Amino acid sequence: MDKLLIHGGTPLSGEIAISGAKNAALPILCASLLSSDALHLTNVPRLKDISTMLRLLEQMGVRIVDEGSEGLELNSQGLNNPLAPYDMVKTMRAAILVLGPLLARHGEARVSLPGGCAIGARPVEQHIKGLQAMGAEVHVEHGYIHARAPGRRGLEGARIVTDMVTVTGTENLMMAAVLARGETIIENAAREPEVVDLAACLVSMGAQIAGAGTDRIRIQGVERLHGATHAVMADRIETGTYLCAAAATGGRVRLTNTSAAYLDAVVDKLFDAGCEIVTERTAITLQAPPRLKAVSIRTSPYPAFPTDMQAQFMAINCVAEGSAVIRETIFENRFMHAVELIRLGADIRIDASNAMVTGVDHLDGATVMATDLRASASLVIAGLVAQGETVIDRIYHLDRGYEGIEEKLGQLGARVRRVR
Repeated sequence: MDKLLIHGGTPLSGEIAISGAKNAALPILCASLLSSDALHLTNVPRLKDISTMLRLLEQMGVRIVDEGSEGLELNSQGLNNPLAPYDMVKTMRAAILVLGPLLARHGEARVSLPGGCAIGARPVEQHIKGLQAMGAEVHVEHGYIHARAPGRRGLEGARIVTDMVTVTGTENLMMAAVLARGETIIENAAREPEVVDLAACLVSMGAQIAGAGTDRIRIQGVERLHGATHAVMADRIETGTYLCAAAATGGRVRLTNTSAAYLDAVVDKLFDAGCEIVTERTAITLQAPPRLKAVSIRTSPYPAFPTDMQAQFMAINCVAEGSAVIRETIFENRFMHAVELIRLGADIRIDASNAMVTGVDHLDGATVMATDLRASASLVIAGLVAQGETVIDRIYHLDRGYEGIEEKLGQLGARVRRVR
């Protein structure tokens, strides 16, 4: 397995471009299953999860043309295998997103129960409940979800009320509903920007969707969707991660090809920590203070503070002045990085879903192990601050969500290299 070697102590300085959002690109790739016409996508990040999804779509019969800097073209005219096998799904939970479009267009689907980061339970019951409300027959047997649309009539519009806010559940049901007969209303829908980006892509393909970005989405089913061109939104979590890295190291960075529009909660907390932030339409500049102030956070669904930024703020609190409480309300097992940060000298105490972090004068480099995607990012930030060398093992997690992280950090002056 690859490792990342970091020599800390260098303030980040310079300018880098942010990649397209993984969590927006994955459902949009699945949207290609909904039409026999070509879908052309730009600003798609080059990530492990993306390549896994593309291989999954190819084995279903989707023709994919990689046009390099011009993007990707996906054509599912030859769709012939509505199966998502375990060996392709076990490392990527987003594979569940093929369920809705396969059912809507092909009339059936067989999808392995998904894997992904071990950060806690992320049940698929909400997906199944919504599809059943639309008339689908769904059974879970031998680790697979078997779903079939009813007869020749296909899925029918319905009012769906989810028991919990689920991003992938909202996206799956939205994609299933665009080809269902009649109107579908999704109550308690996720409001994340990635849901809005998927809706924008579907609308460009001919779907009729209103209310994306609110907790009530209304979809009027259409007979067919056509091809389209869509640019994937910037990755707000990658943006926040590099802002935290600059803040922790006492640096100054300018991030381009991104926006603060979907980062209000993160930007507010960085202001509270003492950072100066200047926002432009497609760029953000951060200047760190001589020493950060500790900031308490509580994760909640968008537009509140994102769970995907919790680990990064734990890392910057490790070297900030004062103490802060971090409360995780989304996933019950998302403090695994705390033990690794403690190996670097951090002062962290865990009590159930709360973490008390007291800033220390410095961290010391050590060998640590990444446990999930965002935990990996927190260890990178800590390594950039720590004295001496930090070795981060199992960085395949990083490759799932951060495009060329060592190259981008290198552009900002960090001393980082990958050991294969």
